[in-house]
Amino acid sequence: MGRLSVNLCGIELDNPVIPASGTFGYGYEFAELYDINILGTFSFKGTTKDPRFGNPTPRIAECTAGMINAVGLQNPGVEKVIAEELPKLKKCFDKPVMANVSGFSVDDYAYTCEKLDKEPQVGWLEVNVSCPNVHGGGMSFGTSPDAAAEVTRAVKAVTKKPVIIKLSPNVTDIVSIAKACEAAGADGISLINTLLGMRIDLKTRKPVIANVMGGFSGPAILPVALRMVYQVSHAVDIPVVGMGGVSCAEDVLEMLMAGATAVEIGAQNLVDPMACKDIIDALPAVMDKYKIENLKDLQEAK
Repeated sequence: MGRLSVNLCGIELDNPVIPASGTFGYGYEFAELYDINILGTFSFKGTTKDPRFGNPTPRIAECTAGMINAVGLQNPGVEKVIAEELPKLKKCFDKPVMANVSGFSVDDYAYTCEKLDKEPQVGWLEVNVSCPNVHGGGMSFGTSPDAAAEVTRAVKAVTKKPVIIKLSPNVTDIVSIAKACEAAGADGISLINTLLGMRIDLKTRKPVIANVMGGFSGPAILPVALRMVYQVSHAVDIPVVGMGGVSCAEDVLEMLMAGATAVEIGAQNLVDPMACKDIIDALPAVMDKYKIENLKDLQEAK
């Protein structure tokens, strides 16, 4: 494999760059702009057992060095994803894809993961126990070690593919939750999801977002993400997928040096739809600048 290649839970990636769930649709939308097969893989839009319309609008707000969203997991439900979205993706993407799964109960998570586990296109299941934008589920599972472990065990019982648990930064002790997921059988950890934030409209004196609060993402959160990736990667023996504020090739190298095996790019895709392609193109020159021969060398040096 090439100097950019990495291995994520036993699956070789051409490079560590992965568009994050919720910022890349189901992939084929971006395939109109460039050949998405250059990506390591991508995490498709958060999928739930049943269709979801999402939260009321407005649900996006700009802020300094980032954005706040409260989309609320809008998606057509797992049955339609399998019947309609994956066949469209197959026409433009020939690598294993990461399936991002959310739920409102342990049974929801298990049902959706069991369905997606049977799909040949799916390489990994990224189980989101950290969404801050929904009520009655989402982040509540990711703020307790016991609850996160319960979801992990339920999903592992019905799947054969690698299970990566996506954690919330909106906690006091991220390490204890990651270690609980590892003990429950998780094959990997991804972090961080968005921080909880809000904006207020000075004219109306009311929150900008109808949901009041939403997930804060963008370059401003990179230092927080790096800190948590470092803490978790040095506390567990399973791979960590790092994300949060990554917007350039240098940020990718920082994440890998912090202990990540692969790196997801989120909000930057919404600012610049060519971001992931540009980062992959830039990586070799940036590696040369910092005298990095192979990215796997950074993982071995953790």
